[in-house]
Amino acid sequence: MISGKMVRYGLVLVLAIVAGAILYALVGSPTTPPKLVPITQVAHDIQLGNVRSISVDGATLNVTYRDGTLATSAKVTADSSLEEALINLNVSPERIAAVDIGYAAPSSFGDMLPVLSGFLFLVVLGAIMFFFLRRSSVGGNPLSAFGKSGARVFAADAGLVTFEDVAGVDEAKAELQEVVEFLKEPDKFTALGARTPKGVLLVGPPGTGKTLMARAVAGEAKVPFFSISGSEFVEMFVGVGASRVRDLFATAKKNSPCIVFVDEIDAVGRHRGSGLGGSHDEREQTLNQILVEMDGFDTDTNVILVAATNRPDILDPALLRPGRFDRRVILDRPDMNGRKQILKVHTTSKPLAPDVDLGAVAKLTPGFSGADLENLVNEAAILAARRNKKAIENAEMLQSIEKVIAGPERKSRLISDSEKRVIAFHEAGHALIMQLLPNCDPVYKVSIISRGPALGYTMHLPEDDRYLQRRTKFMDDLAAVLGGRAAEEVVFGDITTGASNDIQSATDLARAMVTRYGMSDQLGPRTFGAREELVFLGREISEHRNYGEQAARLIDMEIKRIITTAHTQAVDLLSAYRDQLNAIAERLMVAESIDGAELARLASKPESLPIPALSPASA
Repeated sequence: MISGKMVRYGLVLVLAIVAGAILYALVGSPTTPPKLVPITQVAHDIQLGNVRSISVDGATLNVTYRDGTLATSAKVTADSSLEEALINLNVSPERIAAVDIGYAAPSSFGDMLPVLSGFLFLVVLGAIMFFFLRRSSVGGNPLSAFGKSGARVFAADAGLVTFEDVAGVDEAKAELQEVVEFLKEPDKFTALGARTPKGVLLVGPPGTGKTLMARAVAGEAKVPFFSISGSEFVEMFVGVGASRVRDLFATAKKNSPCIVFVDEIDAVGRHRGSGLGGSHDEREQTLNQILVEMDGFDTDTNVILVAATNRPDILDPALLRPGRFDRRVILDRPDMNGRKQILKVHTTSKPLAPDVDLGAVAKLTPGFSGADLENLVNEAAILAARRNKKAIENAEMLQSIEKVIAGPERKSRLISDSEKRVIAFHEAGHALIMQLLPNCDPVYKVSIISRGPALGYTMHLPEDDRYLQRRTKFMDDLAAVLGGRAAEEVVFGDITTGASNDIQSATDLARAMVTRYGMSDQLGPRTFGAREELVFLGREISEHRNYGEQAARLIDMEIKRIITTAHTQAVDLLSAYRDQLNAIAERLMVAESIDGAELARLASKPESLPIPALSPASA
């Protein structure tokens, strides 16, 4: 099938060939032109018998000699015949009869041929220039197209996704169902004086399906869908962003009812006055134009602006006021039931073995977003294909979970036996304390196989989704985090750099307990420090100290006390359960990985060994 692009290029080729032929005809053949001789010389050559033929074109004589050479001449008078002129020049009639003399028919077209050829050449050249100028104005990044929005348009019947393709966000679906009904049946709302939201802001962490949800709204309503990113409005030239905004909204109004989706709107909708250039910043001019265009929506204009961001705190207040973005829809990370529904959506087109339990996979993936779950299923499919399997089995699903959480295995890393022993006891310390303390999450797997930057890892997963955290759990988690460092002290009497990330995590958690959650008895239920975002030559997060030096000393003392208490508890537990610690580490040295069931068997304790618990006062 011949495409339109091939036809255009073929037309350009034909025009180029025609222009070249005309130019060649105007310039002439590169051969040597005939020589000009007087009529007396022609008469002398005819008398000698050297002339084969003569073509008479008006007053011009085209002479062909017997040796093949050509010459031109002119008659004495234009109105007399050639024979009469030759007889007057003393050429015998016999010699004249021996020459083939022909007369060309008189025509005025020959005189006009150069003019017509030049005109046709100019027409062809103009057509070629028009074609290329038109092509340059449509494609690329020319000056004439700077003011166009460049939004990608998805037609109503272009196979858009629907609400069935989006899982785990039932509340968001219910909120957006009203938008779908308004686009389908606007008269039902306008008859009662109701006004549809002009703008819908989708807020949520990355990967929770904000873009997918916007496309699902358009697919449910079966209306055109205009998609553009917030960064596409802003250019280095002043006024381009505002021009693109005007073009986008004008195009949307012509295609109403429709949905305009602006992804990452925080790139252009950031709080005004926070960047370089003050009020003359190009980004702020673009934002001002968006605000004006949203105010220009009439009640009968069925155009809904849907925007997505994961930073609603930095958006300009004028953008969020009623009448612009009237509705805010939250898309949070899914719970266990939502994760199961998302896994069903992503495994619809993938063959699963009977041993795969999507509910169990959902339980093992707390905190995963929709994008994380899609990546998990894809990694499992890739792993099954590498093993030449016809279906994805439970083993591939479990290994893909570990790969997404901790990174790929690095079995090629060479580790000495002495370092391997330190790593085994380090991970055994984490795992044993998590197994002993009641508020820690159950251990799923312990391994000394390197994954990503980690030399070993202890994977613990909560049994259910948790939205509130208790202080006693934080203290048990701190003891578990410091269990690796404590195991090194108890077993080897020395410490290594392997606990650097653990110490950082423990410090951050203890500081949050004191300064953010008010879990310090000494400082009371108040927060310390205000986080601010500074935008100058980049993005910088700083903390404004809204407390004095005495409070700062107390904060440092409380952080130290909490960490010291948790570390002491870890050392005491590992010293009391040294046999279990040795058993877990020795098993890791042999098997390299153990699961939660085997860990529970190795960590079983006699009834005579109680677990020391921290009192709320000491915590």
